[in-house]
Amino acid sequence: MQGHGPRTPRARATAGAGGHAGRSGATPALGAPGGVCPYTADLVSQRPLGCLFEVVETLVLTLIIFLVIQNFVAQPYRVQQQSMEHTLEPNQYVLVDKLTPHFNDYKRGDIVVFNPPAAWAQGDGTPFIKRVIGLGGDTVDIHDNHVFINGVQLNEPYIFDGQDTTVTGDQSSWVIPAGDLFVMGDHRANSADSRVFGPVPKSNVIGRAWLRYWPLNTFGILSTPSYPELQSGAPSPSVAPSELQSAAP
Repeated sequence: MQGHGPRTPRARATAGAGGHAGRSGATPALGAPGGVCPYTADLVSQRPLGCLFEVVETLVLTLIIFLVIQNFVAQPYRVQQQSMEHTLEPNQYVLVDKLTPHFNDYKRGDIVVFNPPAAWAQGDGTPFIKRVIGLGGDTVDIHDNHVFINGVQLNEPYIFDGQDTTVTGDQSSWVIPAGDLFVMGDHRANSADSRVFGPVPKSNVIGRAWLRYWPLNTFGILSTPSYPELQSGAPSPSVAPSELQSAAP
């Protein structure tokens, strides 16, 4: 009996320890050795705030990217005037390239979007869209219903229905200063352009329209004419208005 007496407390202790270990194995205490992080109300309450911060961060980054692209790379523009018919019709949308003109200067035949002189500015600030006809250093003359660049008659198949090109004021000849552009609309009879307000400084130009993207059935690149008659440097023979009309799109 005395040999068995001392074993009883140890047995109880072993059983008690075993029982506690059994309970720990069944449901590990959070934060116990080998367990997971302890549950706290603070961690649960911080999780929504972390998600909200990520959403705000994403929105701010998206807005910054959008503003950088629109101000320095490209910008959509809705045609609101009839002066570029039929090349561009009202309510068509074009993409204006604002980046490449910094290292690839405007060319004759480019279609540009620009802020007009103050006297011709629209009340809502709508910019104008026209075609570049004369560059810095050019002499632009309008007579006999045609445009002449440095004495060479310009071939312009894009003109609306082969219209004649005339002037409305007394001036019919311009020497274009360096850094300026002489612009005209393709719809010559319905365009307020350099014939009335003179050459436009390049600093007023927003960018070069290069892509018509809406409506989808009009999607396409706005190509720039090459004007081979100016490359040869030889005056072009006179072209009758009827011939221009048959060649117009």
